[in-house]
Amino acid sequence: MNIPNMLTVSRLLMLPFILIALFIPGEIAAVVALTLYIVGAVTDFLDGYIARLTKQTSAVGKFLDPIADKIYVVAILFALVGNDTISGLFITLPVIILVREFMVSGLREFLGPNNVSVSVTWLGKAKTATQMIALGVLIGAPIWEPLFHVGMIILLLATLLTVYSGWDYLKKALPHFTN
Repeated sequence: MNIPNMLTVSRLLMLPFILIALFIPGEIAAVVALTLYIVGAVTDFLDGYIARLTKQTSAVGKFLDPIADKIYVVAILFALVGNDTISGLFITLPVIILVREFMVSGLREFLGPNNVSVSVTWLGKAKTATQMIALGVLIGAPIWEPLFHVGMIILLLATLLTVYSGWDYLKKALPHFTN
């Protein structure tokens, strides 16, 4: 296993500790969760960067990295709903994000046997980055209360990017439905 893939796997291995910390009350647990989350988010950037820089891109990495991203984001969204950081009508935001992720995964499954690949766009990267920032800010909210409102605004922006990038992906896939 190369270094970029090890970074991707390390992100997934950190996830249970982040999730546990999110359900422990108090600032210390929030600092632990946020620190681990930031390390995980940095590995998301580094794995691809190192893979391209050292020419260690691999089929495993191309498969594993987007799945790790989705697991990371969705699990933390579930935890933030479960610990009531995200509640009320705002629960619709994680639901929209989850529906889009399932839709895009389904489209990839559908297109795969037809040897059709829709590559990741800058819009998809912006969506993931905005989701990661929103989650980090929300994880940090117990440390400093005003972060909650900032985090929810960023999560709303991330959800809008999620919908738009999902629509963009669907538009690119639609011509292949007739074949």
